[in-house]
Amino acid sequence: MPQAREITNTVNATGTVKLKTGAEVRVGSQLSGIVRRLNVTVGSRVRQGDVIAEIDPSSVEAKIAQARAQLTESQVSLAKSQNDFLRTQKLLDAGVISRQQMDDATSALDAAKANATAAESGLQAARVDLAYVEIRAPISGTIASVSTQQGETVAASFAAPTFVTIIQESALEVVAVVDEADIGGVRPGQIVQFTTETYPDREFSGRVVRIAPAATIVSGVVNYEVAISIARDIALLRPEMTANVNIATAQHHALLIPAKCVHKQDNKTFVLVRSLNGEPAKQNVIVGARAGDEIEITAGLNPGSAVLLGDQGAGAQ
Repeated sequence: MPQAREITNTVNATGTVKLKTGAEVRVGSQLSGIVRRLNVTVGSRVRQGDVIAEIDPSSVEAKIAQARAQLTESQVSLAKSQNDFLRTQKLLDAGVISRQQMDDATSALDAAKANATAAESGLQAARVDLAYVEIRAPISGTIASVSTQQGETVAASFAAPTFVTIIQESALEVVAVVDEADIGGVRPGQIVQFTTETYPDREFSGRVVRIAPAATIVSGVVNYEVAISIARDIALLRPEMTANVNIATAQHHALLIPAKCVHKQDNKTFVLVRSLNGEPAKQNVIVGARAGDEIEITAGLNPGSAVLLGDQGAGAQ
């Protein structure tokens, strides 16, 4: 007998487990120098703020010493210029010197002040460089790659040289490739079930979080990338794993019967039902989606119809 119940329409697609944007960080040095200590290897786990590596501070410490000396020298020069300015001001008031000499003293004082300010800035910059000696993890995660070793020299430039990559293994999502024929039914928030090649018997779940506005076209085939969140068991997954995705796009009530009850003959689809006189009779039907071992009947049957299996209807007219 046909069963009326709710079935789910799905879109099937293939996807890949990917790191979310910002979950992979390349770390380098903002200083040129020798790597004095490297505290991590591939696979090491780090917390945000952990010291990954240290650059030899000798050159920076020398710059700080030089900057301090320059600051002291500039402060002495500033004090002398201030005294000269005050003395010149008194002489000008007494009418002993010219206005030009007063202007010269003023210019000398301004220059001394500027030199002292520059020296102070130089010392501050050197102290900032000293803070860059310790290279710290900007995020918590796992070391995915190391491209330097202890004792090597790194050269800083406008773009800091990368020698360590950190990934957040928990910041994963599935990016599925959906055919243009199916993308119209996909919406953010829809429930997703997926398996992976690594765990074919384990079902993971999630939801659609975003749909790419632009298509990806390969060999004339138009697809759209769909990002899917991962609800549980994320620790089992790794980047670049292949995922087989089922997106639940809609649900509706349907009349279902065993698929083996449906027959085709002369371009017609029919089932066998018991007529009023008790004899098997053919009943033309229209079928819809298949759900496992059952098939949806969209027209031609009522929920109370007595549908027969094929061997029960031998000789039906």
